[in-house]
Amino acid sequence: MLLMVKDKSIYILGIESSCDDTSAAVICNGKVLTNVVANQEIHTKYGGVVPELASRAHQQNIVPVIQQAIQQANIDKKQLSAIAFTRGPGLMGSLLVGSSFARSLSLALNIPLISVNHMQAHVLAHFIDDEKQEKPPFPFLCLTISGGHTQIVKITSYFDMEVIGETLDDAVGEAFDKSAKILGLPYPGGPFVDKYARLGNPNTFEFSKPKMADLNFSFSGLKTGILYFIQKKVKENPNFIEENLNDICASIQRTIVEILFDKLEKAVELTGIKHIAIAGGVSANSEIRETLKATEEEFGWKTYIPKFEYTTDNAGMIAIVGYLKYLENDFSNQNTRTTARLKVNEN
Repeated sequence: MLLMVKDKSIYILGIESSCDDTSAAVICNGKVLTNVVANQEIHTKYGGVVPELASRAHQQNIVPVIQQAIQQANIDKKQLSAIAFTRGPGLMGSLLVGSSFARSLSLALNIPLISVNHMQAHVLAHFIDDEKQEKPPFPFLCLTISGGHTQIVKITSYFDMEVIGETLDDAVGEAFDKSAKILGLPYPGGPFVDKYARLGNPNTFEFSKPKMADLNFSFSGLKTGILYFIQKKVKENPNFIEENLNDICASIQRTIVEILFDKLEKAVELTGIKHIAIAGGVSANSEIRETLKATEEEFGWKTYIPKFEYTTDNAGMIAIVGYLKYLENDFSNQNTRTTARLKVNEN
């Protein structure tokens, strides 16, 4: 049970540094006051995140990002009630930058420290107090999709989560990015595939969908199939990609979305739960959002779609988890370790 605190402003500073975005946010009683994100452009030329470069960039960005978050919230750091930070999962070097700073600041201010599971934060971003964002009731299902994860999670309460389906190899975000790389599109490629797909015919090309048991996913075979298809077509016509880019992207995106929603439909049938949310960076994809919204009328689901700023890695989602844990007096100590691997049901 959450402890209700009346007539008190609870300010939580959230710090997110799991991958290549340095972010800090301030929440007051569940409402986001600031959510500052510093992106790392340096990885673009490498076609993916370089861990060593990411951790160095975090070291450069973390102080100014946190200063901006506190200043823009128009509060003094002494007003902070607690500091929440990403414990994992993520890149170890990146996580250590954020967690080390959080530990030091909590000691300096003599306020509680709260460790946050990054994957729980993606799900619980739905509970940020925002008039433009409806909160799902318990229980609900959440399709959590990102560059590193593809999961269907059953959410019974804030911190009672069960993975009922997940990818057995590659994540959906990786499938988008690798497909984009095959087509010669910049990194990160997912948004570019989405952009060009909106201009194309999704039924132009057919790609085989993997046959996976239960509610699990697989995207490695799809990536290989796309690669062989493009290689064959380019051999026949060197200008194939350029002449058909929109239709290729639309066909790839349709296939991926169908894979996701075939499993989601099955999850609803098995659980009987019709409150459905999406979370994670790939939930920003326009066709996924449109398809989910269409299910309300087609299947009678009630759907919950996060605001764009709460889909990718951001400290707002870390801060809301910190707030919920603060209300339960669920604090961490200075010995809490960061970890590169952490399941969604682990705190």
